[in-house]
Amino acid sequence: MAVTFSSLADVLAHGFDEVIDVRSPAEWLEDRMPGAISLPVLDNEERARVGTIYKQVNPFTARKLGAALVARNAAKHIEGPLAEKPGGWRPLVYCWRGGQRSNSFAMILSQIGWRVEVVAGGYKSWRGLVVKALYETPFPSRVVLLDGNTGTAKTGLLPLLKARGVQVIDLEGLANHRGSLFGAMPGGQPAQRGFESALAMEVARLDPSLPVVIEAESSKVGDLRLPSELWKAMRAAPRLEIDAPRSARAEYLARAYADMVEDAGKLTAVIDRLRPLHAAAVIEDWHKMVAAGAHVALADDLMARHYDPRYLRHRERIGAAQETVAVEGLGPQNLEALADRVAARVGAL
Repeated sequence: MAVTFSSLADVLAHGFDEVIDVRSPAEWLEDRMPGAISLPVLDNEERARVGTIYKQVNPFTARKLGAALVARNAAKHIEGPLAEKPGGWRPLVYCWRGGQRSNSFAMILSQIGWRVEVVAGGYKSWRGLVVKALYETPFPSRVVLLDGNTGTAKTGLLPLLKARGVQVIDLEGLANHRGSLFGAMPGGQPAQRGFESALAMEVARLDPSLPVVIEAESSKVGDLRLPSELWKAMRAAPRLEIDAPRSARAEYLARAYADMVEDAGKLTAVIDRLRPLHAAAVIEDWHKMVAAGAHVALADDLMARHYDPRYLRHRERIGAAQETVAVEGLGPQNLEALADRVAARVGAL
């Protein structure tokens, strides 16, 4: 039996014990349904081989080979990760379009006695729901942007606001990137589709009657684009600007970017990417700070010469109306108090 999802809320409430993606590992890595595990019935090479035979020989020969490979791989899954599943286990299976791969695997599982069903339309139906939510439907909640110059702990405030009952979406967390030239994170960024799927589920969980706080970003976080309806809502949103002394921001950045600070070669390479924007003498000064381990001084100088002037020009260009929340320090106690103040202001904007 095929299960049809008509909304993201349906997916959140599917009720199955496990969601199984039987597509190839490469397909799964790019994107998948929320919480799905990967049990491919054709690996990357096998899928390419069957597809080539389908096009260059004939569909019958391709299906015959595909059936043998699916049966072989299904046996490995049943004897491996599925070996301890109980008789009442209820899995949901999908492939690319809800066709041969998912139905073949589901038939084998059903013969064991498991109460298996497949997703009607497969991954493509899920992708359609994501596109509809992010590109074709107005953003459901009123957005409040958390703004401020580099180093004002905007990302660090988001979980503190969430702990206070404020709705938040952490775009940098979903994108696995801190949003600046120095913002690369271990593991790299997800694919665009994977980012959009994770974001769509965050949007589906929102209470439309309440505002949602989002950190002010450009239209991209690292290499990932923000979907059009979210970007439209962000551009029209009121802003709360965190204002902190540059010295406090420099100390905070040295802590927040500890992974970058610990790798002098990586830090130097990123600084070199700023050569088209700054004089050679400035770049050399920054290199000397890296070599000396003067990371707080480096952060301070990068803000003074590079980041703060660009933030100022950006705000002047967009003419954004905003309310300022000033703070003297950005240590843990300062941030707790700041989160209280920001949470109190969010509903009034």
